[in-house]
Amino acid sequence: MMYLEDFVVGAEREFGHYEVTEEEVIAFGNRYDNQPFHIDKEAAKDSIYGGLIASGWHTCAMFMRMACDAQNDEGGGERMASLGSPGFDDLKWLLPVRPGDILSVRTRILSATPSRSKQDRGTMRIQIWVSNQKNEIVLEMTSMGRYLRRPTG
Repeated sequence: MMYLEDFVVGAEREFGHYEVTEEEVIAFGNRYDNQPFHIDKEAAKDSIYGGLIASGWHTCAMFMRMACDAQNDEGGGERMASLGSPGFDDLKWLLPVRPGDILSVRTRILSATPSRSKQDRGTMRIQIWVSNQKNEIVLEMTSMGRYLRRPTG
């Protein structure tokens, strides 16, 4: 198990390989964000994007899939002592994500701070960049995560 103390401020990590499909873009759009440029190829051609694009929220979900897969694959399946997230400081969708794009992730740990009120946990701030196959950043955010501290005794 990787606890708060195991993370090094400034450490960077690269992971993920997610191929975006047209079917998934349309299905997500139909269910959660049914704007024409997410669900209708013909209407999307006439939009400012010139074609079908993934919802920004779909891009966030694809990032989360890659993050969970990477956590399960690292260190022979060593899991992080994650307690979830209280949110993020910012979120930017910088470029459209299109069917056929292959996404990957780079992260940098900004801080790892033990809680003053709950000695068994702390909060980590992480800068996150999601890029496409051209190495163009399509999403950027600063996320907070809560993690257990290493048990004592």
